[in-house]
Amino acid sequence: MAAKTLFTAAAGFEAARHVDILPAGHRSRRLHGHSFLARLRCALPAGWAHFPGGEVERLQAELAAQIARLDYRLLNDQVAQPTDENLARWLREQLDVPGIEQIGIQSTAHEGADLSPAGDAHVWRRYLFQSAHRLPHVRPGHRCGRMHGHGFEVIVHANRNVGGRDLAIDYDQLDAIWAPLQLELDHACLNDLPGLENPTSERLSSWLWQRIQPALPELSWITVYETGSCGANFDGTQYRIWKELTLDSALQLRQAPQGSPLRRIHGHTYTLRLHLSAPLDEVLGWTVDFGDVKELFNPIFQALDHQPLHEIADLADCDSASIAHWILAQARAQLPQLDRVDLYQTRGCGAIVYAGAEGPALPV
Repeated sequence: MAAKTLFTAAAGFEAARHVDILPAGHRSRRLHGHSFLARLRCALPAGWAHFPGGEVERLQAELAAQIARLDYRLLNDQVAQPTDENLARWLREQLDVPGIEQIGIQSTAHEGADLSPAGDAHVWRRYLFQSAHRLPHVRPGHRCGRMHGHGFEVIVHANRNVGGRDLAIDYDQLDAIWAPLQLELDHACLNDLPGLENPTSERLSSWLWQRIQPALPELSWITVYETGSCGANFDGTQYRIWKELTLDSALQLRQAPQGSPLRRIHGHTYTLRLHLSAPLDEVLGWTVDFGDVKELFNPIFQALDHQPLHEIADLADCDSASIAHWILAQARAQLPQLDRVDLYQTRGCGAIVYAGAEGPALPV
């Protein structure tokens, strides 16, 4: 399957709001404020940017221009009911950008809503708990065979066709469903919970699915962060994992116009996410060992990290999409389960290249 490309951009804004459609006494009916983040994914046509490789910079500029109209303002002056969903709709109406696949509003670090072209609202809420576990079936000497612990994070994703309604799923509804699970999981040994005798990230994600989905039919994904840089997704049928890395690299864009600062040698601290999809190993309880992913990818990592990317002979150019395509092609020889690469040059700004299912949107 040919790899597809989505260009991404993000922009933050500080604003106040009150949401009057919520029930009487709800805290969000009162005037309050957030540090919002707007996120945009687009399948851009060739030639849209001013030069090949300039897509991310132009997309970010287009988004920032509209977000400036919301920054340090009362959102109710622009949007009558400024829910996250309605703010995303407002932004979609303002943007003159082709190929929009998703517009999201993240109102806090722990919650947000993404709108699809069909009008579905993909609502997500993040939960944290502190737990211990060990993996009983790993090979002798594997560090995960020892009892250890993590600050786990779970994102509950719910998808609903909202049509023109102001609100898809209230975050408080998700909190109420999650509350009994928090009591079970927090400050506990996961191995002691029935059904979690082998508590890999994948097993935990499906264990949570079985408990949440009956109360939340709109549930679309469960995401488990075992650490801040790796985790698993489960959609009721399919498992996916990801491993996140940081690259500190130099670059220049060869096709940028004369006089552009992008032609000069500069640098980024990139956020790189490798997404892999594979059947679950019924004995080990995982799809691919996170440690194996890191080890097998390491030669490619070494070729990119603390390196001048523009000197890589077979890299077409150093824009995020070109680098992500190069990584996907190079890494699949050693990691055939790899089907998606996310590369962000700054927070939320970069490219997603995928050869399989796109998978869920995750905060950056």
